Amino acid sequence: MTHPVETKPLSAAACPPLKGRVRVPGDKSISHRSLMFGAVTIGETAIEGLLEAEDVLGTAAAMQALGATVTRLGEGRWRVAGLGVGGLLEPSSVLDFGNAGTGSRLTMGLVGGHNIAATFVGDASLSRRPMGRILDPLRRMGVDVIARAGDRLPLTLKGPETLVPITYRVPMASAQVKSAVLLAGLNAPGVTTVVEPVATRDHTERMLEGFGASIEVTVNEAGERIIRLQGRPDLKPQSVTVPGDPSSAAFAVVAGLIVPGSDVTVENVLLNPLRTGLFTTLLEMGADLTIENERVSGGERIGDVHVRAGRLKGVAVPAERAPSMIDEYPILSVAAAFAEGTTVMDGLEELRVKESDRLSAVAFGLAANGVTVEEGKASLSVTGGAKRIGGGTVPTHLDHRIAMSFLVLGLAGQEPVTVDDIAPIATSFPNFLELLQGLGAEFAVPKAA
Repeated sequence: MTHPVETKPLSAAACPPLKGRVRVPGDKSISHRSLMFGAVTIGETAIEGLLEAEDVLGTAAAMQALGATVTRLGEGRWRVAGLGVGGLLEPSSVLDFGNAGTGSRLTMGLVGGHNIAATFVGDASLSRRPMGRILDPLRRMGVDVIARAGDRLPLTLKGPETLVPITYRVPMASAQVKSAVLLAGLNAPGVTTVVEPVATRDHTERMLEGFGASIEVTVNEAGERIIRLQGRPDLKPQSVTVPGDPSSAAFAVVAGLIVPGSDVTVENVLLNPLRTGLFTTLLEMGADLTIENERVSGGERIGDVHVRAGRLKGVAVPAERAPSMIDEYPILSVAAAFAEGTTVMDGLEELRVKESDRLSAVAFGLAANGVTVEEGKASLSVTGGAKRIGGGTVPTHLDHRIAMSFLVLGLAGQEPVTVDDIAPIATSFPNFLELLQGLGAEFAVPKAA
């Protein structure tokens, strides 16, 4: 995988009302997991609607390097011929994950469950992100780790001959940590147990059950989720249809709410209740947002999200909602910039260790464009109603969500908003610009570029 070094600045300016119906790319979380579970299943897993973005393509390449046969048949149509639980092979070269935190961390769990060695590398952004939260439980399971200071990439994992099943209480709300432990536990004899004090996205549990694993999820008296996985199952190949990514849908949804006169529908969006915190918050802000054509597919709720532009009001977003919308706070902050009053967001410490320090990146970008914002250690307060929004340039810090969020800000601002680099957008949403342009958005390369 190559890592672009040439930056690509772009500006967004106020545009006519956005109108139309669109479909966003497949959900990134489900796309990653479909490839991984296919790799440890004996037989062929068929995937429809796979997100063909750099992050997911990195996972596909890693599964291929680990011995699975991964074949692209057409747009979004993939097949994975797996090797079964415990059957992955030692790769002959490094596993390069580019900017993909989810792909790298979940694959660490998968590799840690095998008696093989693999070296993980990534781009400059991923190499700054902490991996200790994943490596600590893997070490307890018997995985050897060779890493530079601070448990950061590049690093090498060597799985033991026999993995030790553990009971692990996740110290922070992190679906990645939970999933890495469960993926390692697939090849451990006995039962691997994860205790989750705060519920996070549950795609791993749902998909493990769908692929035939023996997994039990209960809730104890303290309200904690207890997940028990019986190791060494015979997983069965599946046909997986990937629904639209709600984190990607968020950009078109918010754009439709803040650009005056807009009427936008985003079709086929995943509505898993552990992923819809943004929609809940927007409704509390008074958004004209409705869910249409709601149905169930592959055990997941999906539907069409219909929005019309209108007045929003500031709200207090409870900290306990953060796990269900952790990737959506940058675009929520953009919505808050156009709301009446102040929106207060708490429980955001996880934003410090994303592709960038998203908390600081959002605060800087809003302030640079005339929005009143206050950054706390784990909080953000955004006051809407500025007389003139826009006119600033936002450093993206190799972060796709910062780039996309501030381009949306420019679509409703009084002056253009420029982001310093749109190249990272390809990691999760390659057709972001084309999709919004199809609704009526306008972008331009700044003259200084």
